[in-house]
Formats: sequence, C-alpha cells, structure tokens
Amino acid sequence: MRFEWDDDRDGLGRDFRRLGEETLGKDVAERDRAGVFSREDWLACAERGLFGLMLPPEYGGAGRGAVDHVRAMEGLGRGCRDNGLMMAIGAHVLAAEVPIWKFGDERQRRAYLPGLAAGRLIGANAMTEPGSGSDASSLATTADRDGGFYRLTGRKLYVTNAPVADLFVVYATVGRHLGFTGVTAFLVERADVGVSVKEQAGKMGLRTARWGEIELDGCRIPASRRLGAERQGGAVFAQTMAWERSLLLAPWLGVMEREIEACVRHCRRRRQFGRHIGHFQSVSNRLVDMRVRWELARMLLYRAAAELDRDGRAPTATIFPEAGKLYVSETAVEVFTGLTQLYGALGYSSEGDTERHLRDAVGMTISSGTSDMQRVVIAGKLGITWPDTETTDTDTATDADTASGARYPGDTRTETSGGAR
Repeated sequence: MRFEWDDDRDGLGRDFRRLGEETLGKDVAERDRAGVFSREDWLACAERGLFGLMLPPEYGGAGRGAVDHVRAMEGLGRGCRDNGLMMAIGAHVLAAEVPIWKFGDERQRRAYLPGLAAGRLIGANAMTEPGSGSDASSLATTADRDGGFYRLTGRKLYVTNAPVADLFVVYATVGRHLGFTGVTAFLVERADVGVSVKEQAGKMGLRTARWGEIELDGCRIPASRRLGAERQGGAVFAQTMAWERSLLLAPWLGVMEREIEACVRHCRRRRQFGRHIGHFQSVSNRLVDMRVRWELARMLLYRAAAELDRDGRAPTATIFPEAGKLYVSETAVEVFTGLTQLYGALGYSSEGDTERHLRDAVGMTISSGTSDMQRVVIAGKLGITWPDTETTDTDTATDADTASGARYPGDTRTETSGGAR
C-alpha cells in the first residue's frame, strides 16, 4: 500500500483546499443559523469540475477514480468550513449521479449526467418514508404500471437537497406483497405532475444542506425513466449505499485535520497555572488520541475508495463501505467532543466553529445508515447473524456458504439505509 501522493493527486487536494479557503463558506455561521443553502458556492464547486470528477468524459466528467474523489473532497474539507455544503455535494454525486451512471441506460445517462456534472441540475435520493428507513422491505410508496407509464404514489421524508433539487432517484415497490424484491428505482423530475416538495423542520446540524419531504400523488412518469429493470431497485440501492458509505465522509478527513492542528496551536498559547495547557498530560493525551484516530480513519476510508477503483463496482460483500462510514463518523464526533473540552467555554460558544462542527458530525453518524445499522450490516457480512437452523453449530458455516449466495439477516440490510436521506 502506498502512503504518498504523486504530483497529480497531491495537486488535486491542494486545488480544492484552495477553493475552500479562498471562495467557499465565507458567511457559513449566518447561513447555518438561518438554514440557507449557498447556490453561489455550489456553482463554484461545479465550475472546478468537482461534481463530474468520477464520471466518464462522454457525460461531462473527468473520468477519475474514487481515490481521486476522496483526495479532492479531503482537500475541500480542509479548506471549507461549510459542512452542509459538502453533505449536499455528497448526496448529489453519490446518491444521484452514481446510480444513473451505474444503472442508467445510454439515453438516461446523456439526458441527466451532463447537467448534474455541470451543477445545472441538483440531484437527490428518496428512500426514507414515515414507516421505513432501514427496513426497505416495508416501502409504502407504490409504482403501478399504466401501459407505457408508471403511477407513483407515496411520501418520502428527510430527503437531502429536496428543497433545491431538480431530479430525484425515487424507490418504490411494484407490489407490497413482494417485500424487498419488489423495490424498483425511478427518475422523477421536480416538474412532473403529481410531485410536491416542501421543506421540513430545522435540524440539529448540517443546516446549510436543506432537506425536505416529497409527496407523490399518482405521479405519472414514462417507463423510460425507470432506472434499471423492474424489481432491480434493491441492487441499485445496495450499490448506491456502498458508494455513499465509502466516500461520503471524505471531507471530514480534512475538517478534522484542520481543527486538530488549530487546537494544538491553541494549547501552545493558552496558559493556566503558569504553564501552557499542552504541558498537562490530560490535554496532550487527548490530542494524541485524536491524531491517532484520525490517521486510522484516513487509512480506512482510502482503503474503501481503493476497493471501488479495483472492482469498478461497489464491493458489497466486503466490510469496507460500512466500516469506513462507521469509524470516520464516530471519530469525528469523538474529535469534536474532545475539542469542545479543550477549548472550554470558547468551544461551547457559537463564536467559534467547534460547536457547529460537533452538531454537524452527529448528523454524519445518522445519514446513510446509523452507526447501529452499520454494525448490523458488518455483523451480517461476518456471518455472525447467520440464521438458526436445525444445525445450531454456527461454526460449521463456511466461506462456500456465503459464496453460494446464501442469505442471512445482515446480508439483506446491506441493501437498506438506516438514516435520513
């Protein structure tokens, strides 16, 4: 495994760090309080090619890999203080662009990907409902075939980007009796008849990434806007979640590194009891632990990205998407909780960034599946939750069992989402 960057990737990180430092998030504190999304900053990212970084050139992209995406977003996170903006970018690229790129037909790709890559269109992913989040087999949104059309009826909640989105990847069932196997994906445009979008109540953090509710009232869309085959929605969603879980936390590598370094400088200046506070082991040990966890988080996330580049498709059989998402998100919460303690009242005050980063970090443990759900999925992939049978000795389960496609409770959950989306 290489631990150094070539000039190309190093330059990519530096360029997006500079964009974040010089252009983005100048009024983030005010916009965070008001819950305002910056269209200007969004377009600035689009102009630098961020949204199309991984897409093939024929669809307006740069044809780069997942590791390049992480490097770019890590750089952006290092420079940009608007975590909500970076969350909105992740939802757009990973949960809207990726499924169209991987499962769309040529007409769909050419119709939507260039606009999404250029930032002219904003994408969103609609799965969560009032009665289902992690349990996608309980979807209540229905898709009834009507000749060459489908009629979609249902309600989606907590859809990141919904208030500003032009295109939604919507998951519905073609038969509720089919459970998870009936799930099918569709491309729904904001202007379609029968679509209404409204903003939902304010949230604890990530406030500059707006979220909302989508009501589908017999929305009639052509069958040509079905994404993938009928009843293939589970596979679409599984791939989407694997990409999102692998890459969504990339900006937080940069955010954490910047804020840890800033706190080190603070601890070298701040004096109490006649000494710089960094001389107290309770302070220095906390900073050391933060740095070590950050290093481990970084390696794990880049490993997940490397798996994507190696296979070309999200490796849903490995633990890296869920492990990366779980570890990096929980590390971010621990880091900003620790920084709050080290800064004291200043860290708790809205005068600084620390309390906002902590609120935002908590949201990252929920989006794309809660930490508990990541553990459930990983347990399933390890075979821990293999179902009870007449043979109760679970140690007899072999690699051949899992390779044969045998299902177990955790396996089905690799295809579901446990958080607000």
